[in-house]
Amino acid sequence: MGAFHYAFKIKDIESTRKFYIDILGCKEGRSTENWIDFDFFGHQLSAHISEQILDLDYCGKVDGVNVPIPHFGALVSMDQFSLLKEKLERSGIKFIVEPQVRYQGQRAEQATMFFLDFSNNPIEIKAFKNEDAVFE
Repeated sequence: MGAFHYAFKIKDIESTRKFYIDILGCKEGRSTENWIDFDFFGHQLSAHISEQILDLDYCGKVDGVNVPIPHFGALVSMDQFSLLKEKLERSGIKFIVEPQVRYQGQRAEQATMFFLDFSNNPIEIKAFKNEDAVFE
């Protein structure tokens, strides 16, 4: 299958459902009053309610930009990246790292953006100009 599973903390089901379904366009999977699963670009996210949401740590430095660690995200096509960027902007989501192109002109050139869900989880969406250069 090749999909990953990632479990993470959220403050509540209602705002999480709104963010992942209404804004990102994910499909809902199974859920209870304490957790909810989503199809996140073909991968399984499992969001669990917690009262101990972690503070952000911008200890990662990539191409001169400080990024929050930990974070999760997805690799999408350039077209999907543009559509998602526009949808996030229309929804009023603020970027913690503005949409930009890294490694411009190089084989690993990529578009990237970071934003927070409503529980303060950092998410990165990336799109590679050359999809076969992801691991180079």
